[in-house]
Order: sequence, then C-alpha cells, then structure tokens
Amino acid sequence: MSKLSPIVKVIPGRTVFFVCDIQTRFRAAIHGFESIVATSNKMLKLAKILEVPVIFTEQNSRALGSTVPELSPQPLGDLHLATVEKTLFSMATPDVLSLLMQHDLKSIVLFGIESHVCVLQSTLDLLELGYDVHVLADGVSSCNPEEVPIALARMRQAGAQITTSESLLFQLQGDSSKPTFKAFSSAIKEEKDSTQSVLQALLPLRTAL
Repeated sequence: MSKLSPIVKVIPGRTVFFVCDIQTRFRAAIHGFESIVATSNKMLKLAKILEVPVIFTEQNSRALGSTVPELSPQPLGDLHLATVEKTLFSMATPDVLSLLMQHDLKSIVLFGIESHVCVLQSTLDLLELGYDVHVLADGVSSCNPEEVPIALARMRQAGAQITTSESLLFQLQGDSSKPTFKAFSSAIKEEKDSTQSVLQALLPLRTAL
C-alpha cells in the first residue's frame, strides 16, 4: 500500500514572500513580464494587510538593473526584511537563509523569474533544506514560455506546492472573522480585473499541469 503524501499548508505567522529577480533589464525579455509585475504588486499589497514579511533578491544588479520601480519595498516598512544581491541562481543564499532562521520562517511563497532557472533552483534548494515551498503559477515566467510548464512540473515532482496568488492569499487569511478581513476583501476586489487578466494571459500554457 502506497504511503500518502503529507498535506502541506501555508503557515500564517511563519510565512514569507520571496520576490525573485524581477529586475528592469528583464522587462523586454520575459514572456508576460507585466503580468508577473501585476501579480507581485498584489502580493505586496496583501503582504502589508496580512503582515507577511518579504525578501527580494536581485541577480547581478549592476548588469541587470534593480527591482522594477513598481515593486518598491518602501510601503512594506519593517515587513521588508531585505533586498539581497546575489550571483547564485538560487535565492537560498547564506544571507537569505540567515533571515529565515532569524525570523523562524517555514512557508516560502515564491514568485518571479525565470521559472526554469532561478525559481526552479531556489525551490529545489529550499525543499532540500526542509522548507515548504509554494510557487505561484500566475506569478512566474521565463523568456521562453514553453519552459514554464516543464519547470512547474519539475518543482511539483520535487515536492513544491503549485498554486495561484488568490488561492494562497485566502489560505493566509483563513477566517472571515479575523480583523484583517475587511481590508483583505477590499484589496481582493480591487485586484479582481487584474487577477483575471493575468490568469488569461499566463495560465492557458500551464493547464497540462
């Protein structure tokens, strides 16, 4: 009799959002880049409401530019744990891992670029270290869109949870009686058209998952 896989849920209070390398020089190269920015904007808006810390990384920013200005960490205040410069393709750098340990974080919500390079390698490294990784199917992309479903399938095979931004956010909210629900519900409604547009732009290529 085969052993059932454990149910992996996002853990409120021990969750962190990882914004992977959404940098200015990638804007013209990445398929659906503006959709990735839109999903990331929504996640940052809700991070503030749900009090979820956020870590940004930038890959070789001297050559590839800084994080796009639409995703400024400034409104997050203390929830912005760091923007980490890296040369590793993986986000699991010593500085990032130190922050995870310091803040006792367990659930990683990962979005950004590229699906088959930095997002994939980050996911595999974090899973190997024992973290729960939740990858947003409507929050990742690559230069070549054909790479994305293969990368997502590889991450799922390794044990990552493949989900969508709205589903993940509702898991974090969890209960409509919480004091954050009014602001949460309002933000979700404000993002409704954007959410639908992103799903229509990105998800048709990923339905085989």
